[in-house]
Amino acid sequence: MEHYLTPERLEELKKELEELKTARRADVAERLKRAKELGDLSENAEYMEAREEQTQVETRIVELEDIIKNASVIKHTNGNKVQIGSTVEMERDGNKMTLTIVGPNEADPTAGKISNESPMGKAFLGHASNDSVKVKTPGGEVTYKILSIR
Repeated sequence: MEHYLTPERLEELKKELEELKTARRADVAERLKRAKELGDLSENAEYMEAREEQTQVETRIVELEDIIKNASVIKHTNGNKVQIGSTVEMERDGNKMTLTIVGPNEADPTAGKISNESPMGKAFLGHASNDSVKVKTPGGEVTYKILSIR
């Protein structure tokens, strides 16, 4: 599966992966070693917690390696049409807003970043400035006017 990421987000994920592979793995290994020294593993809560953390760390490592391997870096372009990576200034009922279309791994609506797979993101893709875009929402259809794309 292809993962759309900004160059900044890709770097963040690479740093997280490096941290997990080095410091976190070593920390968990040390915790496991200390817990084993306490004896009976069947009723050793410290050992069980360390094993659970080890599973979480290894799962996240595999997840990050997949995301990085299949990353498609979003190029910031000043295109005429909305695409992944575009920042769109729009208006609805006299209210202006600005949103950036990003991949699902980077979506953060509170920061103005919406996924290209969201209903709103899908609706805007391929449209140009001055287009009216209809977005289907649970409350009904909403129309936005694209003011600018950058």
